[in-house]
Amino acid sequence: MEELKTIEILKTAILIENRGEAFYRNVSEQASNPEVKRIFDILAREEVLHAKILRDKYAEFVKTQKISPTKFPKPEDESISSLILSDEVKNQISGAGYEAAAISAAIDMENRAIEVYSDRAKNATDSNEKKLFKWLADWEREHHKLLFDLDRDLKERIWNDNSFWPF
Repeated sequence: MEELKTIEILKTAILIENRGEAFYRNVSEQASNPEVKRIFDILAREEVLHAKILRDKYAEFVKTQKISPTKFPKPEDESISSLILSDEVKNQISGAGYEAAAISAAIDMENRAIEVYSDRAKNATDSNEKKLFKWLADWEREHHKLLFDLDRDLKERIWNDNSFWPF
């Protein structure tokens, strides 16, 4: 029974990462701002990396019914946080435009990934599987935090620009 859960969660995780990559790639292609394009391109490349690791783990598990220890890669050298949180990027994103809507949708996607990965990290019986899904959940939490902070800053800018403060 545990083997079926592992297979199903690996397939679900691959699908989550593939959908994330497709979404981020699409936003990157449609964004008008070069810095926003670069942010979403980095996010897309990270999702590709996650999906590859998951596909490898899936193939391994189907053959051996085990997940071997994984050497987890670090995020790209290019700091996405400095890009996302730069004033230049924030000033070029319309709070009600396509990029802002994409950021909001991305936050929801990251929430779903965190939920799935955290749940599996908590409930898996194999220590290597626990580590794999904890690593993924932590990475997606970083994505979420960066996107959430950017979204919050965009909202505050709109509220300030429109004198929309209740006090």
